[in-house]
Amino acid sequence: MSHGIVGLEKALGVKLFIREPGRIALTREGADYLTYVSEALSLIHIGTRRLPSPRSGRTLAISCAPTFASRWLLPRLPTFRARHPQIAIRIDTSHRHVGFPIDGFDLAIRMSRIPASMPHGIRLFDDWLIPVCSPAYRDTLTGRDGGVDLTRATLLHVTSVTEDWQAWFDATDARDAQSGDTLHVDTFGLSLEAAASGLGIALGRRSLMDRELQDRTLVVIGRAVPAATSHWLVGSERGDDHQDFGRFRDWLLTEAARFADEQKQRFPLPSFGQD
Repeated sequence: MSHGIVGLEKALGVKLFIREPGRIALTREGADYLTYVSEALSLIHIGTRRLPSPRSGRTLAISCAPTFASRWLLPRLPTFRARHPQIAIRIDTSHRHVGFPIDGFDLAIRMSRIPASMPHGIRLFDDWLIPVCSPAYRDTLTGRDGGVDLTRATLLHVTSVTEDWQAWFDATDARDAQSGDTLHVDTFGLSLEAAASGLGIALGRRSLMDRELQDRTLVVIGRAVPAATSHWLVGSERGDDHQDFGRFRDWLLTEAARFADEQKQRFPLPSFGQD
């Protein structure tokens, strides 16, 4: 190993290590060089791990938000698995920026206005902002005239999004109805659970609360407005080189189109309003 390091230093013309009795340390140039070497080795490791083996297919790594994963993607994933059992799936729901390909992901599903920083994005479907709460909580806000007084409500805010209650108030011109009482959570899923528990009104996304609206654990309590953000599928520009990438992308686009059509038929916009 030491002969290899000496040979490398000679080839580079730079001293990488300080050698002292019982101690070896990186020089400033060596520490800087280590950053690039480590990244290169990481890419080699990721590329090797993603190669198919005779005993198993290649793992398809997908990054998406936790609520989207649990409420939209996972319920539909069995159909893909049934068609392509040889393709292993890894889903990561951590809240972090994904860099292709260094982070080891093939695809990411994100909410964005226009993914300028994601040039290889495909729009999956648009969404709607809809205030929802439990039927019992709605009753506590309903006056004798049947109207709902939002000024007496607790508004549930999601801290991980950029489009929250202020966007809804601006779109509905209902700024005077803003409440001073708030509760903050970090995911859509938690906000919906809090609303179903009677803790306040959540500003839900139409695509993420199908179950609650069907079983009426949540009811619509205000006007639906189009979200400025849409759901996008983004990936590496080299993704088309892999058949598994294309199979998953095509399946996801088909599912997204089917979902959008179903929502138009089952929940036409005129039905969104005070329940």
